Amino acid sequence: MHEHIARTVYYCGVHLLYASIVWLIAWALTSMSRGSATTKYWIWVAASLNFVLPLGAMIDRSLATHLTWAAPLELVGPLGVGVADHAEVVGAVWLAGAILMLVRLLLRLRMERETGGGRGAFESAPDWLVQGIAVRFTDTGQGPAVKGVLRPHISLPAGIDGVLTERELKAVLVHELTHARRRDNLIRLIHETGQCLLWFHPLVWVTGFRLALYRELSCDEAVIRSSRGRDLVTALAKLANPESALLLQAMASSFMKDRLSRLTASAPGRACAAANALLVVVFGTVFIAGVVETVAHTACCFVAKK
Repeated sequence: MHEHIARTVYYCGVHLLYASIVWLIAWALTSMSRGSATTKYWIWVAASLNFVLPLGAMIDRSLATHLTWAAPLELVGPLGVGVADHAEVVGAVWLAGAILMLVRLLLRLRMERETGGGRGAFESAPDWLVQGIAVRFTDTGQGPAVKGVLRPHISLPAGIDGVLTERELKAVLVHELTHARRRDNLIRLIHETGQCLLWFHPLVWVTGFRLALYRELSCDEAVIRSSRGRDLVTALAKLANPESALLLQAMASSFMKDRLSRLTASAPGRACAAANALLVVVFGTVFIAGVVETVAHTACCFVAKK
């Protein structure tokens, strides 16, 4: 039992070590001024999944007997032994944190269901149907948002057509449609589920904030490509006005400075396409290298076990 715990902790340590290295590269690449927000968003999605899904474990199981060059990582080995010696205490602390995080997540999901994403909303007929996505008007007083995880729909506050012009409303719809088509709520839920398990890792928390930022900026890019960037700026100004009674969601409004900076900037050109390709190639190379290194230092555990 002691050996089993030590082996599990050792693998988790190696996995988190290389996932953290990949995270640092993601931070450096997305901090560059070049490159689109959409590309940077998917980089952070990959960095998040790299924490949540231990891809190296799948490869370890299937290729362990063929990796004769694999070797243990001596820096992480003592960690597994130390944790195994205090397994009851460490396990209790981790479990308590995971339960608290899970309760926090469930409360958020319940609150969102009560403000327009519940079962009744799915069963009712949509007020509009835009590009296959249902649009419903609600009396919650909240600003435009995408509700639902597996079957997302756009929730608009009743009376928004009296606050925004037709062009401004279309700009808002383009932004929300991008969220819905990409299943951003599902991606967020996957990350937050992983965060319940890895609540102790600070980089996982920061990843959530970076995902939220580039999730909004990338949807704004879709608005810019539709030549409605200025319309979205005026729409955001109106929705941020307390007198309109149609307030933006806290997450969206917290990035207002970054969003307005992107929306008022010039549209990306060819240089941005080249920068996007460079970002993808560099991050993809580091991502694969991280998985390979994880395998190199953990497959030996499975070989030894066999």
